[in-house]
Amino acid sequence: MDAAASINLRYEDIALGAEFETAAHIVTEADIAAFADVTRDHHPLHIDSDYARSRGFPAVIGHGLFGLSLMEGLKSELKLYEETSVASLGWDEVRFKGPIVAGDRLRVRFCFVEKRPSRNPERGIVIETLDLLNQRDEVVTAARHTSLILTRQADRGVSATK
Repeated sequence: MDAAASINLRYEDIALGAEFETAAHIVTEADIAAFADVTRDHHPLHIDSDYARSRGFPAVIGHGLFGLSLMEGLKSELKLYEETSVASLGWDEVRFKGPIVAGDRLRVRFCFVEKRPSRNPERGIVIETLDLLNQRDEVVTAARHTSLILTRQADRGVSATK
């Protein structure tokens, strides 16, 4: 299978307990600085190596929300529901468990833990637990994410209107 091809899981395809792991991303100071620019959060921990070291870190550290955003981005590269995702319904139980340091090699491990139908029979709700892990297998960010994805009935609705 082409690595770039979408898998496009539907609600019915989600197997509770199924686990996935993403490719890794090496965080650079430029990544962290770009996130600081986009979010307008220029706290010196994120942009000043000397300041970060004065606070006990080996280099600048990423924003907590940088880690959360990276979790979503790395997960999306798997293309599990590239064309079947309707919306993110939110993140819960987010915990920043350790620093994200420039130079860290991060990856996401996640598991489908719950699913339920929505009011619309063409959409279902799926909940994942996710861990952002560094090169030492330490969890730096943990969270639960709720997604709204298409069901197979949505596929029938599309073909019925053509």
